[in-house]
Amino acid sequence: MQKQEKEQAQASELKVSARRAMTRRTTWVWAGRAILAAIVIGGWQWFTTEGWVDKFFFGQPSEIWNSLVKLFTEGTAFGTIWENLWVTMQEAIYGFLLGTLVGVVLGILLGSNKYLSEVVGPYIRIVNSIPRIVLGSIFIVAFGLGVFPKVLLAAVLVFFVVFFNAFQGVREVDQNLVGNVRVLGASPLQVAIHVTIPSAMTWIIASLHTAFGFAIIGALVAEVLGAQQGIGLIISQAQGTFDPNTVFACMVIIAVITLGAEYLIALLEHTLLKWRPPNRSEAQAI
Repeated sequence: MQKQEKEQAQASELKVSARRAMTRRTTWVWAGRAILAAIVIGGWQWFTTEGWVDKFFFGQPSEIWNSLVKLFTEGTAFGTIWENLWVTMQEAIYGFLLGTLVGVVLGILLGSNKYLSEVVGPYIRIVNSIPRIVLGSIFIVAFGLGVFPKVLLAAVLVFFVVFFNAFQGVREVDQNLVGNVRVLGASPLQVAIHVTIPSAMTWIIASLHTAFGFAIIGALVAEVLGAQQGIGLIISQAQGTFDPNTVFACMVIIAVITLGAEYLIALLEHTLLKWRPPNRSEAQAI
């Protein structure tokens, strides 16, 4: 009895020690991030103030802050910053959802069917080789300056990221496991739902971290090519008036939105992959 209590006490002490080590590491990581940001922003401000770097071309942190304040207080020629941000986010979110859905479905379908993969694969590679800005121009010419062409371009960028990961994830599924499930009488749909998709989910979720950033890029590029509202249009106008501070201010806004989306995707990953054994970095934190 005393031996069991002693072992439990040792295990408890190890857990407490591991948590403290993890807390210290997290603190040092955030401190390093803060120091790096201070060095970059402070050096940028210093160099432009001293004239070593021309702030007319590269902007200045203090002026970027003023541009941010102006955007949120005075708005733009195309409406308030919130209206423009909402337009861009709509385009990015719809494109992200559409591209993810099509990418997952086609990735799983082609990854599971070798014949379809050999037939359709070359055409997917051909489309993937087309410069995205060319596709954006085609979409705007065909569908106008509304939201739809921006959604399409964002969806195309997301599609290829998700598709290739889903395709590879399906190819990595243990074929012995698939064979055993089929022997037990599972239908192709049941194999896909209970074996293929869960096994490929790690690959699919990993692609989403990158995919949302591509959705934002697709929406912004399409807005720069032609739009009535949106953050990309504000950036395009600022470029035309040689206003780098507003360009950087818009980049800051997009960066904050992207970091928020990354956090939500990480929560989704944690929820959907609870069944997965912890990887090396996660195991060290236990």
